[in-house]
Amino acid sequence: MGLLETVVGDLMQNSGGSSPMGGVLTSLLGGQAGGAGQQGMSGQGQGQGAGMGTGLAGGGLGGILSAFEQAGLGHIAQSWVGNGPNQPVSPDQLQNVLGQDKVQSMASQAGMEPNDFLGQLAQHLPNAVHGMTPNGQLPEGTVSV
Repeated sequence: MGLLETVVGDLMQNSGGSSPMGGVLTSLLGGQAGGAGQQGMSGQGQGQGAGMGTGLAGGGLGGILSAFEQAGLGHIAQSWVGNGPNQPVSPDQLQNVLGQDKVQSMASQAGMEPNDFLGQLAQHLPNAVHGMTPNGQLPEGTVSV
């Protein structure tokens, strides 16, 4: 998962962001449970909000894109994949996509309050997805929506 770690590491370094947020981004986009900043991701919050089934918890980048589609926000996520400008996502939109339980769990992992966490995620997620999709294409092995 070198590309993901490189992209998230660069984002966190360039923005002065914290490594706990980097761990959450890596977990969210990598679709893996376990490891630093990743424990408890797959079992918590399922059934809450759009995309909260196993597709989001274990789906990594494809799961995130699918969850945005299911929430009616696919156009936003697709802008991050494409070569054009990234459309912003609001903390409220992220709350809708991820669900309250998932947000609470990830915020706890990052050592942040949920509102602060959502603000940081809204800032970093578009660039992380964009960085993982060079030339507007999903990495090999990623299920497209």
